[in-house]
Amino acid sequence: MEIVKNVLMGIYLVICIVLIILVLKQTKEDGGASETIMGASSNNFYEKNKGRTREGRMKRATVTLMVLYFILTIAIGIIYIA
Repeated sequence: MEIVKNVLMGIYLVICIVLIILVLKQTKEDGGASETIMGASSNNFYEKNKGRTREGRMKRATVTLMVLYFILTIAIGIIYIA
């Protein structure tokens, strides 16, 4: 059981560091509510293919790592309680 704890903590540490780096590298998205009020059009080529850009891939990777982070947090908590 000790080996499982150490492996999970190692994976957890790597995910935490990569997640911090990804969040710091992302740019701030301007607009938000003001774009909605002013009627900014999201029907252009860039908006339709945003997931294929570097920012889109970084956002998807961040969300995936956040999910893994929360799952590992719960798993590690359960292992250390037992």
